[in-house]
Amino acid sequence: MRTGLPTATTREIDTPHGPARVHLHRAPGPARAALLLGHGAGGGVGAMDLAAATSAALAAGVHVALVEQPYRVAGRRAPAPARQLDAAWLAVVAELATDEFRELPLVFGGRSSGARVACRTAAVGGAAAVLCLAFPVHPPGKPDKHRRAELDGVTVPVLIVQGERDAFGRPDVAPGRELVLLAGDHALKADPAGAGRAVGDWLDRLLSAPGTAPPTA
Repeated sequence: MRTGLPTATTREIDTPHGPARVHLHRAPGPARAALLLGHGAGGGVGAMDLAAATSAALAAGVHVALVEQPYRVAGRRAPAPARQLDAAWLAVVAELATDEFRELPLVFGGRSSGARVACRTAAVGGAAAVLCLAFPVHPPGKPDKHRRAELDGVTVPVLIVQGERDAFGRPDVAPGRELVLLAGDHALKADPAGAGRAVGDWLDRLLSAPGTAPPTA
C-alpha cells in the first residue's frame, strides 16, 4: 500500500463474512482517540483522501485503522451486500475496541461506500463521531434514489468532506453535521491538503470538547 504514510502494523480480523485486513497507524505519544476508516466500493485503503485523513489524524494524536473489507481481502472488486459490510465492520470494531483501541473514543469513517457503512453502524458500534469522505448521496444522474436517511440517522457529530463537482451529489448541512466543499469530484484528488486540514481541524475541535477526551489513569 503506497500512501506515503509511516509503516503500518497489519493484521487480519475474523468476521462473519471472512477475514478483514486492518492497517494500524499509531500516533506518537498518548492517543486522544482512534479513527477507523473504510474504503470505497471498488477501491482500496490507499486512496488519496484516506491517506490525507490518516496523516491529519496522526498529527492530531489519533490512532488510525484502515479497514479492508473481506471481499477486497478475497480479491473481489464487486462490493458485498450492505448487511455483510456492516457486520464485518462491526466485528472489526469490537475486536479493536477491546485490544489496540481499548478505552479510546472511536470515530467511524470512510470514503464513499465506507462512509455509508460508518453512518449505518455508528449507533450500534458506539461511535463518538463520524467522518464521511465523498459521501455518495445518490447514484450519478439519479437524485431520486438518495441515501439521505443514512446521514440523517447519525446522532453524533459528523464531518463531510465533499468535492464541489461530485456526481454523487452534495449532502445537506444539518445540526451537528458539518460540510466542507473542496475543488474536484468524487475522487477528492484535487486538494488532498485541503482534505487533511479539514479533518485535522475537526478532530482537534471534537476532541477538545467536554466529554470526548479518553479517560485518564
